[in-house]
Amino acid sequence: MKSLSAHRRITVKIGSALLVDRTTGIKRDWLAGLCDDIAALAGKGCEVLVVSSGAIALGRNILGLGRRALKLEESQAAAAAGQIALAGAWAEELARVGLKSGQVLVTLGDTEERRRYLNARATISTLLKLGAVPVINENDTVATSEIRYGDNDRLAARVATMMGADLLVLLSDIDGLYTAPPALDPDARFIASVEAITPEIEAMAGAAASELSRGGMRTKLDAGKIATAAGTAMIITSGLRRNPLAAIDAGERATWFQASANPVRGYKTWIAGQLEPAGRISVDAGAVRALEQGKSLLPAGVTLVSGQFSRGDTVAILGPDGLEVARGLVEYDAADAVKIAGLKTTEIERALGYQARGAMIHRDDLVMSRISKKDEVHADDA
Repeated sequence: MKSLSAHRRITVKIGSALLVDRTTGIKRDWLAGLCDDIAALAGKGCEVLVVSSGAIALGRNILGLGRRALKLEESQAAAAAGQIALAGAWAEELARVGLKSGQVLVTLGDTEERRRYLNARATISTLLKLGAVPVINENDTVATSEIRYGDNDRLAARVATMMGADLLVLLSDIDGLYTAPPALDPDARFIASVEAITPEIEAMAGAAASELSRGGMRTKLDAGKIATAAGTAMIITSGLRRNPLAAIDAGERATWFQASANPVRGYKTWIAGQLEPAGRISVDAGAVRALEQGKSLLPAGVTLVSGQFSRGDTVAILGPDGLEVARGLVEYDAADAVKIAGLKTTEIERALGYQARGAMIHRDDLVMSRISKKDEVHADDA
């Protein structure tokens, strides 16, 4: 666990509840303290990217929408009003400490579709080369499914891996991961270090903490799986302090998630980070063993195909226990995949009526998701 300034590139995600007060809007003093921290890191040669929530929460105040549940069009209107104020506040505070900034609005599709992913990466890379701090937010003015389900935790992980950051910091209203939600369980123990995000770790997650925040601990662990698989370490810590990044180096409580010792790189980083698979393919135990040995997925090992997907889409591969084993780009449309499920390679042509590929998913287009070795976590009872 090295100091923040020892990292080459850091992505910092800020939750809405930290940045926006329900009645007064932007928490200027808090934002000023965070920008002081960013400037200190920049002065030591570290590049910082910001993924900032807050547009919808801020827009609620601007448009007088209160705390009630919003209709989709109201959320989009709130985002439109809030984005202007949010970007302005970041620009002013970063300029105060001598830093330039640039706003980048993205949607889920901008990181899921390969060409748009590369375009977004090029834009953010250019901002960094020009010495600007990219301030990134989900484009909620045009998003639909993202507003109902999206969260900036996973977006931050996607941005971190896309940009090759070696650290992702999730600032939240909780100081790290506990064995259970501490607000509900007084005996919950703090977890100081996580080597791998296993199903046991995921079981510790709770729900969102307030109506201003769309993400809870579960989405943070989802973010952690995306980040650590690509070689990006992650920290979850409290952002309630005025200088939350400096507090990490000062030894304040935080949960560190270690990056994978064998991270996926390049093209496979994009595959591994896909948030919404187009379908699911269930396989038998023999197929799981073959995948773990670096082999392609053959139709013979497939037990069930679900979803409507086309050739080239990302699908999730599930083991006999129903848990995700891997993700990959499928070689067949869903209808044909159903026809050849369970068949030997020599039987594919007869089933489809044409000569086709032997693999359902080729190993070059496949990334393992499951941790196969026994991993440990270190609990701190203090």
